[in-house]
Amino acid sequence: MYGNFPGSRPRRLRTTPAMRRMVAETRLDPANLILPAFVREGIDAPVAISAMPGVQQHTLDTLRKAAVEAVSAGVCGIMLFGVPADEKKDARGTAGTDPDGILQAGLRAVRAEVGDDLVVMSDLCLDEYTDHGHCGVLTEDGRVDNDATLERYAEMAQVQADAGAHVVGPSGMMDGQVGVIRDALDQTGHEDVSILAYTAKYSSAFYGPFREAIGSSLKGDRMTYQQDPANTRESLRELALDLAEGADMVMVKPAGPYLDILAKFADSVDVPVAAYQISGEYAMIEAAAEKGWIDRDAAIMESLTGIRRAGAQMILTYWATEVAQRLRR
Repeated sequence: MYGNFPGSRPRRLRTTPAMRRMVAETRLDPANLILPAFVREGIDAPVAISAMPGVQQHTLDTLRKAAVEAVSAGVCGIMLFGVPADEKKDARGTAGTDPDGILQAGLRAVRAEVGDDLVVMSDLCLDEYTDHGHCGVLTEDGRVDNDATLERYAEMAQVQADAGAHVVGPSGMMDGQVGVIRDALDQTGHEDVSILAYTAKYSSAFYGPFREAIGSSLKGDRMTYQQDPANTRESLRELALDLAEGADMVMVKPAGPYLDILAKFADSVDVPVAAYQISGEYAMIEAAAEKGWIDRDAAIMESLTGIRRAGAQMILTYWATEVAQRLRR
């Protein structure tokens, strides 16, 4: 060693937990977190989702309890997904626009329980309700008909808003969906209902466990409407279109494999940016932790911190309530 070499010692700011906490550049807060939740028709007790340990399909009663627990933990929002009875699925997903459908029942139940203490969000898509499992109406030759699907999304927006959604989340990746939904909401007296646009929703291998969670009937894939994982510029084009059509918030899904896209969004917009840590991301950590290969709690916090560091102001994660409780200790 010569003189005062090395002159710079960054390790001085890593010496103790208190020091590291003081100089941390990225902080997680319960208000950053949104809980995705599934409500299933025709069950009298929650049903465990085998591919997502710790996550379940709720009854209306247990959904209410989950919402109250989320509020108590400081979670900012809940995103609801409906799981209809199989016999109610059809080619047009009519259960999704039934005012008494399971998602609308879930929205009413949560709003009645927690009011405005939680931002109540609804997934606006047809895939849970169609017997073919696609996110839209099909043509005779089996293609997803973009414009016919938009008509169905306009109907869904209205019934979800009527049921109490503060925010609708169109996730089908149809061209023009945000504009059509905005018009439908405004024309039916729901000017205050916000749109969280699934702006960059990639055709991902990590959706697998979610298919079990919603009882998906999908055969094949969604590559003709969800984005190609190879593309970046395409997501920026979708971003510009969604903002021009009136999106209040924008989202990247999945989160972990697309942090570069998330960072580009965060650097280029003046609206809130969300990211969805999806079922496969959740399942991988839970499975590896169950095997004893990783530290579960540390991996959860690291994954969420990475998403936050990349620019997400809001993170949809199945660990939302658990992590919020941990952060408030």
